[in-house]
Amino acid sequence: MTYKAEIPYGCYWSTPFTRWQGAFANLNSVEFAAYVVKKELARRSIPAQTFDHGVLGLSVPQKHSFFGLPWLAGRAGVGQIGGPTLMQACATGARVLLAGAQEIESGLSAVTLSVTCDRTSNGPHLYYPNPRGPGGTGAHEDWVMDNFSCDPLGPHAMINTAENVAKKHGIGTAEQHEVVLRREAQYREAQANDSAFHKRFMTLPFDVPDPAYRKTVATIAGDEGINVSTAEGLAKLKPVLEGGSVTFGSQTHPADGNAAIVLATPERAKELSRDPKIRIRLHGFGQSRAALAYMPEAPIPAAQRALAQAGLKIERMDAIKTHNPFALNDILFSRTTGVDIARMNQYGCSLVWGHPQAPMGTRSIIELIEELVLRGGGYGLFTGCAAGDTAMAVVLEVAGN
Repeated sequence: MTYKAEIPYGCYWSTPFTRWQGAFANLNSVEFAAYVVKKELARRSIPAQTFDHGVLGLSVPQKHSFFGLPWLAGRAGVGQIGGPTLMQACATGARVLLAGAQEIESGLSAVTLSVTCDRTSNGPHLYYPNPRGPGGTGAHEDWVMDNFSCDPLGPHAMINTAENVAKKHGIGTAEQHEVVLRREAQYREAQANDSAFHKRFMTLPFDVPDPAYRKTVATIAGDEGINVSTAEGLAKLKPVLEGGSVTFGSQTHPADGNAAIVLATPERAKELSRDPKIRIRLHGFGQSRAALAYMPEAPIPAAQRALAQAGLKIERMDAIKTHNPFALNDILFSRTTGVDIARMNQYGCSLVWGHPQAPMGTRSIIELIEELVLRGGGYGLFTGCAAGDTAMAVVLEVAGN
């Protein structure tokens, strides 16, 4: 099928992603996202009055995030809009895009601002009162660290899901490390010619504001904290879990950042587009859930469902992006679908540039669009797993260039 909502060409952006405890560690993620939205709308000469709806996605609470999208919109200068705040772990980016598209599909919006943001750094420590607890004491959790290390349904850590899949499908450490080297080489293509690919959607160099947003405290050239691996260095790493196969080198790192995509009716998209001849259409969404503690399997059925809704076969995809918190995600996807693992994730992926959760999928979709534009158009697929052994996928088309 084809959704009514289109993405105006060039009406999207992402900050660089910074490894946790890096340059963005002290910025409230919602305030920071609003700060970036305001700047990027001005850069594109998009008036605030353009928007009639918004969707915010995040997965790590911040102070005042109870007020969600209305708070962000007010700080960004688009205070006339309302809308929901969504959370679906690493699938949040795809979920927010679908929510924005559905608003336009139903005729309730003509132009929607979809924003995703997260800060894994300095995650909140939460206390849950329990008057019936021993001595009236309650329960507590460190939102980021405790949930990385424990899916309460298991209980098990995220890395256990990767090891379960590696064991089931016979995926070894050396094969995972080969994927890491390939993905890092692809990312370096995006850095070529003074980061020409990244500058298609990212403002670089990037001025980092202070928490009061009154002055610049640092300037970064691009993504911060990227690994530069070698075959020899990876071979020296031991698996994180005894008897396992996944090393610290074959998984991603937590990160901070934000990203946004504008959605509009076809008529408004043409008005807003940087190049009205280029059309970016949405054709399919998919969601799935794998067996308990087998999270890396989930992106495959999600992709199949998105392709089915689009009425397309995977062979028609000219570009494929995956969220790959573990290198073995791509190995399994390639084995199952027959897609050449070397042609997936051109210009980089979350395995390399990090895992800020909500904006991760949004940036992947933006990069997918720009890759297709450089190819002269075509169909693209994004798919990626999320906490709770779930996944979401998106099929889109770039045409007219």
